[in-house]
Amino acid sequence: MSEPLRVLDTGAATDVGKVRTHNEDAFLVSSESGVWAVADGMGGHEAGQLASTTVVSALRKIAGPPSLDQLLAQCREQLEHANRRLLEIATERSGMIIGTTVAALLAHDGAYACVWSGDSRIYLIRGERIAQLSRDHTEVAELVAEGVLSEEEAQNWPRRNVVTRAIGVYPELEIEIVQGTLERDDAFLICSDGLTNHVRDEEILALASENPPQRACDLLVGLTLDRGATDNVTVVTVLYDATASTSLPSFATGSGGDT
Repeated sequence: MSEPLRVLDTGAATDVGKVRTHNEDAFLVSSESGVWAVADGMGGHEAGQLASTTVVSALRKIAGPPSLDQLLAQCREQLEHANRRLLEIATERSGMIIGTTVAALLAHDGAYACVWSGDSRIYLIRGERIAQLSRDHTEVAELVAEGVLSEEEAQNWPRRNVVTRAIGVYPELEIEIVQGTLERDDAFLICSDGLTNHVRDEEILALASENPPQRACDLLVGLTLDRGATDNVTVVTVLYDATASTSLPSFATGSGGDT
């Protein structure tokens, strides 16, 4: 018989940053359902906040199912619903863009799946190593993958924040999925690009490895603020423990930044 994810601890933090006037990020922590997510809205004039909260509200409706496959099916269904709704709102508002990135971690019965669209990221910290499980859906990432730009050139590319996929922008839902097996003491970190624009992967690894999840989130947001925080910043962490006897209660909050 399958069992829900055994979660040892979670953490979450968000901040408007030093430049933006309002927070268009949103996040979800629902350990009972096995769903954690970050969405980074875009569109301006509070449209980004509407987009990110619409996606998070949709994901909040997912109920913990008896299998990871069913969890994935629910996730896709809710994202499709959110995509349609945002397109409807955009039409009502004379075709303005109302879109958002999303990065979601789903976990159940010793397995996980990452679902994303855009450049919000999902990392896995296992042992003393950090791996980016998601792949940025951005113009600059595609140019690097094609060999047009080097990693060094990409750092100064003027359109590095242009996303090529998002929820609410195209009629067809465009998401990417990767799956894997959980190991004891795996830690996952989900974040908007407000973090990774200022903090390197090795710094994320150090702070997430050396501190409890909530403390790690607070320190990472604080470090981003110290470095200017040109965008909203949101971080969610999840620590898995195969021997834990209970799951944490669910909660959700957030608001956050333009991609």
